[in-house]
Amino acid sequence: MNKPPRGSRFSTSLSSTWDHIKRDRQLLVLFLPCLVFYIIFRYGPLFGLTIAFKDYNVFEGIFGSKWVGLKHFVKFFSGDDFLLLFKNTLTLGFFTLIFGFPIPILLAISLNELRVKWLKKSIQTLTYLPAFLSIVIICSMVIDFLSPSTGLINKMMAALGFEKIYFMIAPEWFRTIYVASDIWATAGYDAIIYLAAVAGISPTLYEAAKVDGCSRWKSLWNITFPSLMPTILIMFILKTGKMLQIGYEKVLLLYNSNTYEVADVFSTYVYRKGLIESNYSYAAAVGMFEALIAMIMLLSANFISKRAGGKGLW
Repeated sequence: MNKPPRGSRFSTSLSSTWDHIKRDRQLLVLFLPCLVFYIIFRYGPLFGLTIAFKDYNVFEGIFGSKWVGLKHFVKFFSGDDFLLLFKNTLTLGFFTLIFGFPIPILLAISLNELRVKWLKKSIQTLTYLPAFLSIVIICSMVIDFLSPSTGLINKMMAALGFEKIYFMIAPEWFRTIYVASDIWATAGYDAIIYLAAVAGISPTLYEAAKVDGCSRWKSLWNITFPSLMPTILIMFILKTGKMLQIGYEKVLLLYNSNTYEVADVFSTYVYRKGLIESNYSYAAAVGMFEALIAMIMLLSANFISKRAGGKGLW
């Protein structure tokens, strides 16, 4: 059978594409603002990463600044700060993932199993409430709760006969405070995703299990958990990819000179070097390294998930 000429195939493909555009033109118009946003605010600024390979000077601009290659990367990797920053970032990210990831799952399943409607709605509202608060308010509340003089936690400890603890200046307490406050702030919001996944489970599965004599625990173990597993895997991959991308805002609001040793991470280091010391090229190099490591971790988690028989992101 003779194949159609290449030009004919191209024109057929072009015509088909144009037909799809005309058919979905309203949806494409709705998508246009999103596309423009990503082009301007996500892909456009990527050009600025070139200053990581230059000695950037504000007056000379990006094009006029001198190329220095990997100078800033070598300086960062050979410096005293690299190992400390990598250790702190990895430790905070790892503890947040290990302790923070299961909580929304357990919360969603517990709320789904709760039969008292008013209690269920009250707990869901209280856990979701921190999602409406800014990170500044959340950190201010944490500092107030842990204050040695007026904090609720220290007052309760004093009432029980324990000595008051200066939590915010104690390096050994910083990671616990960071992880616990992160769980409090995000657990309710993340639980909504799992609640939506639980709501999508067919009720006939539970009815059939009940007819077969399964208890609520067995139904939970044999129906709810397996049905949630695809959502759990996808969320785990996304969380793993962001494990080293710790935002500077929360750490910056919680740490102080006494806790630098355990609290200083890549993002706060970039903030100090770039915005405070105006060392833009060096800060861009550190930020690029952080982004590359995060991308590698995301790809690795996706690959491991697919090799283990699960579904990856792509």
